[in-house]
Amino acid sequence: MTHDLALENVAISLDGKPLVAVNTRIAPGEVLTLMGPSGVGKSTLLAHIAGFLAPSFEASGRVLLNGQDLTKLPAQARRAGLLFQDPLLFPHLSVGGNLAFGLREKGSRRQRRERIEAALADIGLAGFFDRDPATLSGGQRSRVALMRVLLSEPRAMLLDEPFSKLDTALRDEMRRLVFERVRSRRLPTLMVTHDQEDANAAGGRVIELKAFRSCHGKDNLPY
Repeated sequence: MTHDLALENVAISLDGKPLVAVNTRIAPGEVLTLMGPSGVGKSTLLAHIAGFLAPSFEASGRVLLNGQDLTKLPAQARRAGLLFQDPLLFPHLSVGGNLAFGLREKGSRRQRRERIEAALADIGLAGFFDRDPATLSGGQRSRVALMRVLLSEPRAMLLDEPFSKLDTALRDEMRRLVFERVRSRRLPTLMVTHDQEDANAAGGRVIELKAFRSCHGKDNLPY
């Protein structure tokens, strides 16, 4: 089943001051890019969608995934995969252990091991199951982080500047990998970034965020 992600008049404020407002729909397999300087609420919006918004913020409106209102659901029930700037791999777990953490509970121990081995092969890391994450290159850690999210079988993807800490060559490689995977899985995807090249690689709609004044109409954000 494919899903679409709708943000219906979502508005976030801090200490009573408007921070960001969004009214849009992201189709299955579409990558929508939000661009803007630091402080305009890009990552805060992702945290709200994923269910991790800090209590100091106030949010209104609805977040719908395939018509289901996620707004009141706990983070673990939302099925929104979040990929950060840093891979955030668990240092006390092997590469395989990190992927097992993301794997949804189903199948025997052997079947789960086989799924993880196949996932590693899919991202060019066959045989890395027992490797220590500390021995991986930056690009390898990023690929493991991506696959850990995908193994959790998300219904939507949220990308929080996931390419910003990679060098140019690795950035191009990871962009291709990420966008290929979300499109092949038909995942509605929201990416926030400072980098125009990220937006160009995504190839979808781009919305520019600026300091908040007002927001009205479809697909309008602070300007």
